[in-house]
Amino acid sequence: MFLESSPITFPGLGLELNPSPIIDLGFSTIRWYGLIIAVGLMLAAIYGMRRSKKFGLKEDDILDGVLWIVPFAIVCARAYYCIFSWDLYKDNPISVLYIWNGGLAIPGGILGTVLGIIVFCRIKKISTFAVFDLVALGFLIGQCLGRWGNFFNREAYGCETDFFLRMGLMQNPDGSASLVEHFYHPTFFYESLWNAIGFCILHFASKKRLYDGQIALGYVAWYGFGRTFTEALRASTDALKGGGLPVTQILSAVCCVAALGVLLWQWFRPHDRAKLYVNRPAEE
Repeated sequence: MFLESSPITFPGLGLELNPSPIIDLGFSTIRWYGLIIAVGLMLAAIYGMRRSKKFGLKEDDILDGVLWIVPFAIVCARAYYCIFSWDLYKDNPISVLYIWNGGLAIPGGILGTVLGIIVFCRIKKISTFAVFDLVALGFLIGQCLGRWGNFFNREAYGCETDFFLRMGLMQNPDGSASLVEHFYHPTFFYESLWNAIGFCILHFASKKRLYDGQIALGYVAWYGFGRTFTEALRASTDALKGGGLPVTQILSAVCCVAALGVLLWQWFRPHDRAKLYVNRPAEE
């Protein structure tokens, strides 16, 4: 197992770090993982409020949406992880509720968000696809930051490698005091960088979108492609599997291909930007 208090090295970059996964406040403790996710959510919400009018939405819609959608996302993210990691919980099923110990799966969170948005938009009577577009951009912000929580937890790494960006982790395989350093692909960093690039591309593309839902499709294609790659690197380590199959990698690849197919189909169809939700008459 990897030690939470052991150094993390990047020999190719000449770096050695030893971040604690816990912030000790004296009277209580906070895990960096949870704090980083909270900051990512806050920044995504701020971005959503600042750009809400560009999608025909109100700032209050974003704030209300956060309260509605986040619970769906958390429950589904936890359920997805626990279902495909059941061996970790079968001896003590109640530990499924111990979410503070980690164990959230982004694909499950995305599925939960989609469900939450559909319910929320039906209640608020606003455009589901316009909300999808704006939330997709917020997702990239949250995911870009959130992956650094895995860095502090020393998790979500890839297979062993001698690549110049390799990350060294200390391990005591037999539980003794002797430590062995192994080098892995820092897939958390690859995915964080990929999401940052995707956000920049889709942020500017959203200003010239042709139809509601276009940015959301771009997000699914972009994120799906990147996640398919990182999951391939994690196949021999901690990738979630079902029936021996890398479920997240398969799901990501299928979603990527499906989104690209719809984007291509829409490319050859005529679109009137006047029909964007943001351009519709207010009385509608």
